[in-house]
This record gives sequence, C-alpha cells and structure tokens, in this order.
Amino acid sequence: MFMPKIKSLLKARFTREEAGAAHIEAMVMIPLMFLVMISSITMLDLVRQHGAHQKAAFTIGDMISRETLPLDGDYLTGTHHLLNSLTRTPQDSSLRVSVVRYDATNKIMKLDWSKVTGGYTALSNQNVRNWTEKLPHMVHNERMIVVETFARYEPPFNIGLGTQEIDNFVFTRPRYAPQVLWVDLPDNQYPGT
Repeated sequence: MFMPKIKSLLKARFTREEAGAAHIEAMVMIPLMFLVMISSITMLDLVRQHGAHQKAAFTIGDMISRETLPLDGDYLTGTHHLLNSLTRTPQDSSLRVSVVRYDATNKIMKLDWSKVTGGYTALSNQNVRNWTEKLPHMVHNERMIVVETFARYEPPFNIGLGTQEIDNFVFTRPRYAPQVLWVDLPDNQYPGT
C-alpha cells in the first residue's frame, strides 16, 4: 500500500518537472551540431579541391593549346609547378600531357607524344587507340591535346572519407598551330635562340 502511493507521487512530480530538460538536450545536441559542422566543412573543402583541380587542368590545357614553339622538359616542369600553385596542393600531384591524332582510315586514335611529371606513366599507342569515345568527333589527322591531372586529397578532419583521389581528363584543340610539338633539348637551349 505504501509503494503505490510513492510511485504515484514520483510519477506526478517527474512528469510535471521540466527544469533539467534544456541541459540534457544541450548535452545531446552540441556534440551532434559540432559533428555536422565538421562534416560540412570537410565536404565543402573536398568539393572546392575538385573544382580547383578541374579549373587548373582546363587552364593548363588552354595554355598549351596556344603554344607555337615546341615544348620541352623545363616547360612541363614549370607547368607542374603551376598546377600545384593553382590548386594549393600540399599532397603529391601528377600531370600527363599527350597529343593524339585521329586516323580516319582505321577509325582509331594515334599518339604523337606523351610526357609526364609525378607518378603517372607515359601513354602508348595501345592506350589511346580506343579514345574515339572519350574525345569529340575529329577529322582525319586532326590533333587533340589531352591534359590529365591526378592528386590525392587528405581531408582536414577524419569523418570517414579517407584519402580521396582527384582525377581530371581535359582535352583541347591546338589554337594557333596545327599541332603542338615536343622536343628533348640539352640544358640551357631553347628553340629559336
């Protein structure tokens, strides 16, 4: 008889009492809000990095498409530094520049040249043979400059994303010359000097 009376008193008191509710809600919501904020910052930074790398790849493709003199190793090294500068990439990045041409007789792509910096490997004719699906329609012997960039993205906060890979594949037609040439030069020698 005594227990039901205590239960009813406690039940009535706890159902009417709301003094500690805000503190409990705050203890639950503040860490949850912090987690959402950190996740949002990390995801926005990832999207920003993807955009920066894509813009840098287009910039490099446009820059190379305007060249009328042959490119060399120093030019490619400088271009790789430009990629890192435009993207503010603290991690390792790679750059591959290739010039391909369309063989309308055999309906395949052929490689003029392919050069790399960083961890990429140069392409071969076998690699580009079926790129007719990746590139726009071209006429016989028309050339296309292909710029590929690669970087690893380390998120600023560990929210379960892990290391992300940012790849870009950008193509541009040569603008002022029918093709962009490559020349292997000894040090301190530039064509036209």
